[in-house]
Amino acid sequence: MWSSQRTPADEHSHPQPPASFQVVDILIADNFPVGAVAELRGAGHTVRHEPGLGADDIAGAIGDASALVVRGTNVGAAVFDAGKALRLVIRAGAGVNTIDVPAASQAGVLVANTPGRNAIAVAELVLGLITAIDRRIPDAVADLRAGRWDKGRYSKAEGLAGKTLGIVGVGEIGLEVAKRATSFDMHVIAVQKAGRPPGVLRRIGEIGIGLVSDDDALLTTADVVSIHVPATQETAGLVDERFLATMKEGAILINTSRGDVVDEEALVAAMDTRGIRAGLDVFRDEPSGSEGDFTSRLAAHPSVYGTHHIGASTEQAQRAIAAEVVEIVAAFTRGALRNCVNLADQPAGDVLTVQHVNRVGVLAGVLGVLRDAGINVTTMENRLFTGGHTATASIRVDGELGEDIAATVEALDTVVSVTVVRT
Repeated sequence: MWSSQRTPADEHSHPQPPASFQVVDILIADNFPVGAVAELRGAGHTVRHEPGLGADDIAGAIGDASALVVRGTNVGAAVFDAGKALRLVIRAGAGVNTIDVPAASQAGVLVANTPGRNAIAVAELVLGLITAIDRRIPDAVADLRAGRWDKGRYSKAEGLAGKTLGIVGVGEIGLEVAKRATSFDMHVIAVQKAGRPPGVLRRIGEIGIGLVSDDDALLTTADVVSIHVPATQETAGLVDERFLATMKEGAILINTSRGDVVDEEALVAAMDTRGIRAGLDVFRDEPSGSEGDFTSRLAAHPSVYGTHHIGASTEQAQRAIAAEVVEIVAAFTRGALRNCVNLADQPAGDVLTVQHVNRVGVLAGVLGVLRDAGINVTTMENRLFTGGHTATASIRVDGELGEDIAATVEALDTVVSVTVVRT
């Protein structure tokens, strides 16, 4: 069994659970499908499902849990201080802004999420908000419920066919929104950016998304702008006074990403002076729990149709997210890392490749040579050849390897050959 003692925070290596490691205690501190709970228990794990826990309760409840699963509940530094056996935190959702990731990294705890599994649910809400704004559906429903019939007022919708939708953030959700918008005969555009993965470029072409040169070209063209970016320092306040001033008068803004992306005062001003309308699923100071009082000048504005941060809250999405959580746990117990967000990019440094006899203590000897030379290992992988008689180890180090080190390793009795790749 893998030791529960953590790697000291000042070491550069990351926790890599061996194949024999078993998660013996999982705390699920939010609502979670009962079928997925049963599946985790069926795999041999002990599962404590305590959906009533609040952010202030988790530290006291974490106990000996090796893994923690949350949806929207905040996970602060106190949890990592209290969770001496904690190795993995899973956010059952796309973002990790509710988790103190630096504190997790300092404690050597992996943080994973479930990107893309809620994309369809959010995209469906986006198209619902766009349609609701265009046809003023919430106001019409409210008037009918109040006993008012006003066909003349609600017969003045513009319609969506032929309108242009600008997508800001062409990830899984943005792509699913674009796909559905084209079925409304809307033209979809996004900003051309370097470095997009080939798979994303292929899907952009398949959907028929037009690419424009920059943000201004998108904002001055789009009748509807939909935001799908993560919450980062770079995206905070993205929709600011200039952004809104560049949009068309009377255009529609949709935000189902994070409340911090929008400068709320600037949006209120743009709605008052330029006829901007907004469909918002998220707000800057929204309650952290599922219920609570909420006073917001923006949410109460007559040009806003708001929902209660429910973009991912369909049964289909929750089942898909839960299935991914189960996969993350299963991978972790096999020694694999899935969807981890707090592992550093591949560091620079020479790579020592060692072909060796598959025998106990061989790698200990290689690592001993590096230790004696004061060379730190950053990543390492060892793979067996067919038949299991020999193996190859790939060891990346922090810095450069001299020829003397390679020669010392190659002189070991159980080493077949050594190669050093300079990076």
